Amino acid sequence: MNTREAQLQAFNRLLDIMDDLREKCPWDKKQTLQSLRHLTIEETYELGDAILDNNLEEVKKELGDLLLHIVFYAKIGSETHAFDIADVAHEICDKLIHRHPHIYGDVVVADEEEVKRNWEKLKLKEGKKSVLEGVPKGLPAMVKASRVQDKAKGVGFDWEQPEQVWEKVQEELHELQEEVATGNLDRIESEFGDVLFSMINYARFLNVNPEDALERTNKKFIKRFQYLEEKVNAMGKSLADMTLAEMDVYWNEAKKI
Repeated sequence: MNTREAQLQAFNRLLDIMDDLREKCPWDKKQTLQSLRHLTIEETYELGDAILDNNLEEVKKELGDLLLHIVFYAKIGSETHAFDIADVAHEICDKLIHRHPHIYGDVVVADEEEVKRNWEKLKLKEGKKSVLEGVPKGLPAMVKASRVQDKAKGVGFDWEQPEQVWEKVQEELHELQEEVATGNLDRIESEFGDVLFSMINYARFLNVNPEDALERTNKKFIKRFQYLEEKVNAMGKSLADMTLAEMDVYWNEAKKI
């Protein structure tokens, strides 16, 4: 691993390159905070994919892409004298010191759960009106559900046992079935959402990340379906020409691989 001096030199090199690009590259010169936003979101998802695949080489590359975006935003901020990369670094350093009084103060904590509770209490003291304020509105619904549940837990609003949560899942499933029988789409959607929310809650009690779990299943389905397509194409057919029973033969083969 690199020394701290080498790490700082590498970061300084990136800052120098960013200065050059912002001054000389037509594309980089045109970028704004707004134009970079969707690209940053895309890079974040690519990092998430690499982590889920446990591809450390790709994780390294995607972290570099995200780091570039952070430096890019800071460079744009410096051009209007709003902030620069030092301000960004000091801001997070100050926040970390303030929110870790068990490290930088005299507070004693028993475990990580107490750390999380203290974190939420400190945020409220900083002026937050709700512990849920820190959950971005634009998060995907599943991630948002997981985050609001976790934050509610941080102030003690939570189930006590996994069995209670599973009972809630079953209750919500029963209510969904009742609404399906009525045919009222609005109510069905509402109850379906309740089922998903309760399942995400149950995942939390199982120490399972629901987003990661679903993405693993997505990848599994894609891999098996593409195997099916390859087999069908090799026979000179299309899926539309085959019965479901015929397709199931290759689907079951894919499951064994």
